[in-house]
Amino acid sequence: MDAMLHALGGILLRAVPTFLLVVLLHFYLKSIFFKPLEKVLHARYEATEGARKLAEQSLEQAAAKAAQYEAALQAAKTELYRSLEIRHKELHERETAAILAARQQAEAAVKQARELLAADVEAARKSLAAESDALADQIADSILRRSAA
Repeated sequence: MDAMLHALGGILLRAVPTFLLVVLLHFYLKSIFFKPLEKVLHARYEATEGARKLAEQSLEQAAAKAAQYEAALQAAKTELYRSLEIRHKELHERETAAILAARQQAEAAVKQARELLAADVEAARKSLAAESDALADQIADSILRRSAA
């Protein structure tokens, strides 16, 4: 058993430099390769997360501005429709007033025309009455002259 322990001790003694080299390689690679790689990966992660967070904030701001613009647009449309409705009412009132004035003028013109027509009819009646009396007198004179002759 001593031989076996002695052989095992010799193997371990020859493995110590390899073990030390592996440990040294481990610390060397850790300090030279893995730490800078970890820093680069961390910086990359921060950059992508930062960009993602900025993008999310930009999207939130854009959504807020879009909502603001929508509200402003809706308010402008409402004001425009209100203004159009007021103008439409004013136009309707003007049209109604113009129609009423035209109707009054037309009624006045019709009344004046009726009065003129009535006056003309009365003048024509008087003229016809006078002419009919004159014709009747002429006819009577003419008949009396023939019967006297």
